[in-house]
Amino acid sequence: MIKSPQDLQIAILGAGMGGLTCALALAQRGFKNIDVYENAHDLGFVGAGIQLAPNMARVLDGLGVWKPIEAEAVNIGSTSVRVGATDAELAHVDLGYIEKTYGYKHMVGHRSSLADGLYQGCLKEPAIKFHFATPAVDVDVSGERPSFTVVPRDNGKTPYKVECDVLLGADGIKSNTRTEMLKRLNVDVGVKDTNQAAYRIMIHKEQIKDDPELLALMNSTRVTRWIGEKRHIIAYAVSNNTIYNLSTTQPDTNFAAATNATYTTKGDKKAMLNVFSDFCPMVQRLLDYVPEGEVCEWKLRVHDPLPTWVYKSVALVGDACHPTLPHLAQGAAQAIEDGAVLGVALARLPDTSPESINKALRVYERVRKSRAEALVNMASASGRALHLGDGAAKEERDRQFAALREGKGPVPDKWADADVQREIYGFDCTKVTEDNFDEYFKQM
Repeated sequence: MIKSPQDLQIAILGAGMGGLTCALALAQRGFKNIDVYENAHDLGFVGAGIQLAPNMARVLDGLGVWKPIEAEAVNIGSTSVRVGATDAELAHVDLGYIEKTYGYKHMVGHRSSLADGLYQGCLKEPAIKFHFATPAVDVDVSGERPSFTVVPRDNGKTPYKVECDVLLGADGIKSNTRTEMLKRLNVDVGVKDTNQAAYRIMIHKEQIKDDPELLALMNSTRVTRWIGEKRHIIAYAVSNNTIYNLSTTQPDTNFAAATNATYTTKGDKKAMLNVFSDFCPMVQRLLDYVPEGEVCEWKLRVHDPLPTWVYKSVALVGDACHPTLPHLAQGAAQAIEDGAVLGVALARLPDTSPESINKALRVYERVRKSRAEALVNMASASGRALHLGDGAAKEERDRQFAALREGKGPVPDKWADADVQREIYGFDCTKVTEDNFDEYFKQM
């Protein structure tokens, strides 16, 4: 018999940022039986740059893993929004006030450093067991205890069924957990094609050692966004200013023959250069440093808001329930907030009945759902504003940029807007859950 919430069997599908944070937050609150099932053979520690905003840093610091991540990150002092074609500056925002206002710097780092920091924290917790190369299929949420079948990729191992008391579906945009949950709810919310794609590019310092202009960018603490019609590039240094990271967004032209299961494709360097052929010479030089054969393009996909993130003793996490376009740099941060809130909510369970588990998961949903979905919408709107072509809307946007240069008005690039930052960075998800759990739980 289960005697306390900490004795519950917790299964987490997916070892991305949300899944790792769930595992670590639960282990640090005394849960003894946490199993993480991951499709990949290992975490891989690949990827490009990532923004480490104060709301993310606050959670990571609370979990004891922020310091090593911070040590490799770059503190951002300012952001500059520039015309892609000319490099003319539309807006410059000093971000030095962020640490004083929110208690943490706005930093940028390598995605692998963030994942490894969380993973190393998990490895210190005996309660967490990782099952790599172990995809989960046939998720079943119909019974009192959720279950799924795992299919180990190692030769000689046979599939087996797993039952648990709580199932957390952190299994990404292609989530099997979400599919099964929506089937039970008779709801159809399919993944949507945004008709946008992204290149993720990392230029190493050694490559540009003979280009003083690009070295100055590498050595700076500035985030630069070059914008043009239907396209933009955001760029900043990571890994203690030894790598220059560029993330692009552009019309999706290389996935015409791709199936719905395809989210990446091998890109063509000539095609990439052509997409940004009217951007300034400095951008052209940066893109030209990408080695032949190493161009990879990601399809950007989302889905409509879900009616719920929770079904019985099952909850969705991260991209499984709120995939976010990258224009606010909050996708990973929001998944990390999910994990932190789940740690608090499940630790506050008054008993281990399925009814109480469901109510605690709905407290998680109440704290997180409206916030995450508001940021999903804001990211989409900010992207539309950055990608405007000639016309009245672009004229109004550029008027706002001009006013900003005089110290007035909002920032059209929303992630650099002080009011938006207050809403995002000033929110302490762990404290909000702790302070409101009893009241919310009673209302469920």
